[in-house]
Amino acid sequence: MIPRPIHVIGGGLAGPEAALQVARHGLPVTLHEMRPHRRTPAHQTDNLGELVCSNSLKTETAGSAPWLLKEELRRMGSVSIQVAEVSRIPGGTALTVDRVAFATALTTAVNDEGLIQVEREEITELPETGDELWVVATGPLTSDALADSIVRHTGQERLFFHDAISPIVDAETIDHSVVYRGSRYGQSLDGTDDYINCPFSREQYESFLHALLAAEQHRSQDFDNPNYFEGCLPIEELARRGPDTLRFGPMKPVGLRDPRTGQGAYAVVQLRQEDARAGSYNIVGFQNHLKYGEQKKLLRMVPGLERAEFLRYGQIHRNTYINAPALILPTLQWKEHLHILFAGQISGVEGYVESIATGLVAGWNAARLAIGEDPLEWPRQTAHGSLCRYVSGASPENYQPANITFDLLPAPSPQLRRKYGKRKRERRMHQCEMGLAALTEFLNASRAAA
Repeated sequence: MIPRPIHVIGGGLAGPEAALQVARHGLPVTLHEMRPHRRTPAHQTDNLGELVCSNSLKTETAGSAPWLLKEELRRMGSVSIQVAEVSRIPGGTALTVDRVAFATALTTAVNDEGLIQVEREEITELPETGDELWVVATGPLTSDALADSIVRHTGQERLFFHDAISPIVDAETIDHSVVYRGSRYGQSLDGTDDYINCPFSREQYESFLHALLAAEQHRSQDFDNPNYFEGCLPIEELARRGPDTLRFGPMKPVGLRDPRTGQGAYAVVQLRQEDARAGSYNIVGFQNHLKYGEQKKLLRMVPGLERAEFLRYGQIHRNTYINAPALILPTLQWKEHLHILFAGQISGVEGYVESIATGLVAGWNAARLAIGEDPLEWPRQTAHGSLCRYVSGASPENYQPANITFDLLPAPSPQLRRKYGKRKRERRMHQCEMGLAALTEFLNASRAAA
C-alpha cells in the first residue's frame, strides 16, 4: 500500500512535534509554515518552535499534572521535550529553557530529518478532499485567511481570547545591591537559588499599585472588550480586583526571605533567567497591555530596576481557537472530514507542553491513517487521554481553553480518597502512577498490534 501524503500546517510547537512523529514512523511529511512571508503580531524570528510568551514549560515536581504530561511525552519519545532538556537553564522547579537555543535546536531537528520537507508558504484554505491527510496546528496566531476558511467549512463562529507577554530586562542593568537570589521555600531542581527577587516595602507596593491603576493602556478596536485567559491575566486586570490581588498572585512574598537580613518583604517581583549566559531576565507574571512609555516608568518603580533597560516590553495579542467539542473526536480528527486533524492551541489547549502533547497525538494518528490503520485513543487515565477527552468532550456551549490539571483527569475513586484522606500530594502521586501504568499498557498493546 502506498501511504497517503501527510501535511502539517504550522511551525509553532504542535506542528513540528507532529511532523517529527510522522517521520519517526518512517513516513514522509510536508510541514508548512507561513513565516517569513507572512508575519504574526508576536513572533520575532523565522525559527520553528519560537516561544513568544514565557520560557517555562512548567513544573518538574513529581506528582503534579504538568509533570505527568511531560513524563508521558518523554516515554513516547517527544523530540520537543528532548530539545527542551538540552536547552535547559535554571528555573526553580520548572523546566525552563533558553528560548533562542530551544527554537534553534528544534528547527535544526526538523531540517535535519530527511523525511520532512519544509515549505515556507501560507496555507489559506482547508483541503476539500480526503486523498491527503492534514494536521492543522496553526496555533493561536492562525492567519485571518485560514481562520475564515475554517469558519466557512465548520459553520462554527471563530472563538478567541487575549494572551499577554511579560517584559524582559537586561541583566546588566539590575541593581544587585537591592535584589537578592532565592527560590520560594528554597525549592529548585538542583538546590541553587534560581530567581532574582525584588523586595517591596508596604509603602513601595502601595505607590506601585497606585501608578499601575493610573497607567494608560494601548487602545485599539480589537481590545475594546478583551477576553482574557484566566491563567494569564495582565497585571493591570489583576490590580483592579483588589489591592492585595497582586500580593497573592505574581507578587506573593510567601516562602522568600532576604538572606542578608533574614526578613520577608511585603511583596516581591521575581525575575527568571531567559538565556544560558544569564544576559536577560523575564519579569515573572508581569504580562500587561500598557503603553511602552508607561511600562518603562512603572517597571522602574520596582526595587532594583530603577535604572533598568528593557529588551522587550509586555504586550497582548489575540489568540484564535476552534469550538473543538462541536467539531473533533478524541483522536483529534474532524468529525465531518476525518482526513483533517487539529492540534495545539487552535484546538483549545493552553500551554506549551499541552500543544506538544496534542501535536504528538495528531502525528501518531496521521501516520496510522496514512497506512490504513485505525487511529488511537489514549487511555482516559493518562494526561494525554484527558486532554484529548477535554477538547473533544467538553461542553460546546461555553468552551474555554484549558491547561492540564487534575480536574481533567478521572476523579479519584472513593476507595482512593479514603486511603489517602487529606494527604492530597500522595493521592495525586498515586494517580500519576496509575496514568503512567495505563500508558505503558497502551503502548505495549499498540506495538503488539503493529
